Amino acid sequence: MSRGPSREPRAQAVSRGLFITGTDTGVGKTRVACLIVRALAGTGLSVAVMKPVAAGSIATPEGPRSEDALALIAASNVRAPYEEVNPYCLAAPVSPHIAAREQGVRVEPARLAECFRRLAARADCVVVEGAGGWRVPVNEHGFIADAATMLGLPVLLVVGLRLGCLNHALLTHEAVRRDGAAFAGWIGNAVDPAFERRAENLATLTQYLGAPIACVDHGGDTPLPGSAGARLRALVQAPR
Repeated sequence: MSRGPSREPRAQAVSRGLFITGTDTGVGKTRVACLIVRALAGTGLSVAVMKPVAAGSIATPEGPRSEDALALIAASNVRAPYEEVNPYCLAAPVSPHIAAREQGVRVEPARLAECFRRLAARADCVVVEGAGGWRVPVNEHGFIADAATMLGLPVLLVVGLRLGCLNHALLTHEAVRRDGAAFAGWIGNAVDPAFERRAENLATLTQYLGAPIACVDHGGDTPLPGSAGARLRALVQAPR
């Protein structure tokens, strides 16, 4: 369970939050999502979390659990049942549509929407972390991107700062906009300490995506600056 007081669901809660996607798998999306959750909580908001689909689980006394979902829960200040936070906890650490098929499971959008509704009723906002990148398949016809558009959440992109990030970031930004989702901004994660021409790459990303909300060093738990928390709060509270 997460830290903080439990809340009874509010009637007719307004869905506010962010959908966190990444330029690829392994760009530090979960860590950045946790930093975002803590930054929002630091502004006084109650922040629920959701990992709609997770591929790769560990055994616990309570049953299979996603380490990503557990990290999000630890960062949150809103208590919620694990099954609402992570409706689909798949065993194999492979693409979700493959893991689900092997497990005899189908990811159903209606279940994701219901879990989100319950989380949103408990909190001021919900931070939702996707799986892999934007166009990751979750069933035979759908993608993780569909969850963001279905829930109507603005999308924040985690850019893994390494060779190739310009192509991945610009293509993801293009896909987000084409799918009709609001692009909320980006956070750079320095996954490669030896990344050459970092300043020049950051300048190019800023040219096309706007100034980053923050850039963070890979690893560790250094919190986001207060200015980032204020920007994030403004994003989740903006009228939609």
